[in-house]
Amino acid sequence: MNAAWVPFAYLVAAVLFILGIKGLGSARTAPRGNAMAALGMLIAIVATLAMQQVVRFELIAAGIVLGAVIGGFLAQRIEMTSMPEMVALLNGFGGAASALVGGSEFLYRHNHVPDASLGMVSVAIVLSLLIGALTFTGSLIAFGKLQGLLRSQPVTYPGQQVANALILLSALALGAAVAASPHSMPLMLGLVGVALTLGVLAVLPIGGGDMPVVISLLNSYSGLAACATGFVLGNGGLVISGSLVGASGLILTKQMCEGMNRSLTNVLFSAFGKHQPAAAGATEERTVRAFSVEDAAIIFGNAKRCVMVPGYGLAVAQAQHAAQELAETLEERGVNVSYAIHPVAGRMPGHMNVLLAEASVPYEQLVEMEDINPDFPETDVALVIGANDVVNPAARKDETSPIYGMPILDVDYAKNVFVIKRSMNPGFAGIENPLFYNDNTMMLFGDAKTVLVDLVSATKET
Repeated sequence: MNAAWVPFAYLVAAVLFILGIKGLGSARTAPRGNAMAALGMLIAIVATLAMQQVVRFELIAAGIVLGAVIGGFLAQRIEMTSMPEMVALLNGFGGAASALVGGSEFLYRHNHVPDASLGMVSVAIVLSLLIGALTFTGSLIAFGKLQGLLRSQPVTYPGQQVANALILLSALALGAAVAASPHSMPLMLGLVGVALTLGVLAVLPIGGGDMPVVISLLNSYSGLAACATGFVLGNGGLVISGSLVGASGLILTKQMCEGMNRSLTNVLFSAFGKHQPAAAGATEERTVRAFSVEDAAIIFGNAKRCVMVPGYGLAVAQAQHAAQELAETLEERGVNVSYAIHPVAGRMPGHMNVLLAEASVPYEQLVEMEDINPDFPETDVALVIGANDVVNPAARKDETSPIYGMPILDVDYAKNVFVIKRSMNPGFAGIENPLFYNDNTMMLFGDAKTVLVDLVSATKET
């Protein structure tokens, strides 16, 4: 029943995937993009089920039901603040699925195709096993760092880069050996073991400040693994979809690196995020100005323009709805309100956009960094909500800082800067922020949601 319409269905699905990815480029069109991509996946699944090679429909049905139940449960229960962790797990599951398919095909050829030799399928099996296994364990480590199960700071030891390079070379050598000897079970198991180890050791030395880049890169890896699996199965639809995910993930990774003004090799091998202790006596002589919400409300009430700068602290406190309530309160008083979005704010690409969209923040109020920065000198109040590294002036001024050269939001140029923060602890990058000590900066210490709610009440009473 390998119908002639199956290749055409894959083509239609590919077009929908491309349109879906394009739609994800904007918060306004993202829901439509998701729907189009989902429709494309449905078409691809139906086309695959129509192929003659699929013979155990009861197992497929069981898998669909089980997956739908688990997916639906997670979709309902997972908070938006935990979405980065969810994405990391999904990347890992995608890699694991590819590795399992590659392993299954290896076992089939081992038992039923004794004359199998070096060829495209053997190379594809190796790539499925190598990239899939690496993606699986690397994603689990990323999940552990994001979830707090593992320390977010880099885990390093002397000679780590050399050790990782040797493990990578070993994986490549084993991969070549498996492709040349596609019946050697010990070589195959050795390849999988080394790939799993490489995934762990590759992500451990990467700090929490680089997790957005790591997530997008692992997403690309999962797509490349799926593409290789498509060649293993001879499935054109999987090749196309995997290629799209791999390519889009790499493009996003490049954009994220540009957002931090750092190369991908610097992200992967520099152990950025390692805590940078301040020099002795560097901070003792400096003090911050702590304000009450009542005092802050007076300044907010007299402002003409306010720019809110969301960060991961907003996500942790689930304060997006309170932020939008404050924005509406200020707008009722004639204040022009917008939100400054840094490309690497939060723990995954687009994290802030997703959170603010959940709170029904108008899309036109979300302004990207390059568009909002020229407006800060004319801004009466900049409200930093749980952001740290993306507003750190050291990126512009301190050539010794690990984040020097990283594009930031120029909030320090605003007339008044309010920072909502639980404490003076550094952010993911582990770097002190001189913004907090500026003369025009006022600190509002406390949980972001609580502070914002109190600020709304105080502003209404002013």
